[in-house]
Amino acid sequence: MTFRYTINLPATGSHKVPRFLAWVREHAPDLVVSLPPQVPIESEQLTVRLRSLADRDRLREHFPAALP
Repeated sequence: MTFRYTINLPATGSHKVPRFLAWVREHAPDLVVSLPPQVPIESEQLTVRLRSLADRDRLREHFPAALP
């Protein structure tokens, strides 16, 4: 699989990757994403790689204002 598209999502606090994966499993289980292995706590964004523009638009439309 090739992940050609990216989106930066607002995410603060610790455990960003597991929290994002839990959100995806609950709200968009068919969405395939590629994430970095870890993100520094100081970072306020999470970069997500996606396979298509449609996936990126779908994620942008459904993602809340901040990572729960």
